[in-house]
Amino acid sequence: MENNIKPAFQTWASGRVSGFYGKELLNLNNGTVKLVKVDPHAQYPEHIHPDKTEYAFVLEGNPEFFIEGNHYSGQPGEFFYFPISKKACYTK
Repeated sequence: MENNIKPAFQTWASGRVSGFYGKELLNLNNGTVKLVKVDPHAQYPEHIHPDKTEYAFVLEGNPEFFIEGNHYSGQPGEFFYFPISKKACYTK
């Protein structure tokens, strides 16, 4: 594992859902850290992570998150927590 990760030198990899791209910063047995870029109007369908918790820190834009039926309008600098085994989706 590298002690210094330089995302600027990594290429964006297409995600499983159209309009989502990622740069993997850290990949460990107990979790990963990714930088994610989302195209305008892209949507990530409702899903559940049965074995891990997911987090999102908004760098720019105004994403819409739905976590267990609750709607959140994201702003730059905000942090979101997606609990294990809970339904969540995302739209931009």
